[in-house]
Amino acid sequence: MLMPLLLARAVLINAGQANAATGDAGYQDVIECSSSLAKLLHLRQEEVLIESTGVIGQRIKKEALLKSLPKLVNLLSSSTDGANAAAVAITTTDLVSKSVAIQSQVGGTNIRVGGMAKGSGMIHPNMATMLGVVTTDAMVSSDVWRKMVQIAVNRSFNQITVDGDTSTNDTVIALASGLSGTKISSYNSNEAVQLQACLDVVMQGLAKSIAWDGEGATCLIEVTVTGADIETEAAKIARSVASSSLVKAAIYGRDPNWGRIAAAAGYAGVPFDQSKLQVLLGDILLMDRGEPQLFDRSAASDYLRKAGEIHGTVVISVSVGDGPGRGQAWGCDLSYDYVKINAEYTT
Repeated sequence: MLMPLLLARAVLINAGQANAATGDAGYQDVIECSSSLAKLLHLRQEEVLIESTGVIGQRIKKEALLKSLPKLVNLLSSSTDGANAAAVAITTTDLVSKSVAIQSQVGGTNIRVGGMAKGSGMIHPNMATMLGVVTTDAMVSSDVWRKMVQIAVNRSFNQITVDGDTSTNDTVIALASGLSGTKISSYNSNEAVQLQACLDVVMQGLAKSIAWDGEGATCLIEVTVTGADIETEAAKIARSVASSSLVKAAIYGRDPNWGRIAAAAGYAGVPFDQSKLQVLLGDILLMDRGEPQLFDRSAASDYLRKAGEIHGTVVISVSVGDGPGRGQAWGCDLSYDYVKINAEYTT
């Protein structure tokens, strides 16, 4: 039977308990919470979407949540204060809340795209244990919007890593209200290209803030790969470098170890001519045409040290050929504090 199209109208987020591996009791908790919110908002229960994150095996604190729902509904607001409060409320081990909003002209009309996310540990491609909600007031058809969201996710949340650990509850929800009146019905239109660029910027901003806030991290690592045959191959190599524990540890140790970067690019599973491999750390050339270069090791170490002191960004650039493919990935260094935080996570 063909089911009627249902629209998502609300998102109920729980942080602290993952409600994963909690059996039928955990499932019933979700049904009861979403049904209660739907009644308060005069919606169908199916129009309320759920996001949860936290300790696996722990159920939602249902009674406290149900008791709070009327107050939360009364506090609903489109103001910046309301958005910031929501972004703060969903954090767990995050050191900072994460939100991005932009306004741009699309088809001659101002449209807005904004979002919030949480995540700090157990972050690895396929989104891992992070939550995100993105909204726009563009009037975009559901099939076009779905395609845009998937592309933007693959360029952002699926390109970040903190520790190589995925988890159970990764979710990104993207909602389009249509309130701006900017109608987009074809993905190949100029308006769709403009909206895709806006969505990419917002999701990448949120993704980078998650990697920057990695548990125990002292800096963000941004890896850019060029010269591949296609974008997905470049993205795969970039993700391999950003995910390497040896690369991450070397950066924490302020060691400009180009061999680890080259090795991670090589084992990414994307064939390339090693005689065309080039590696830069910031603007310092470490490897060119597949061969190591003489460089100022003290200056390279100082570059890494300064980035760590200000919780800044370490930029790694890798070229693998002459193709048009370009991709990026983001990670963070791997410190002693990461082990300490996660050794004590449930205690």
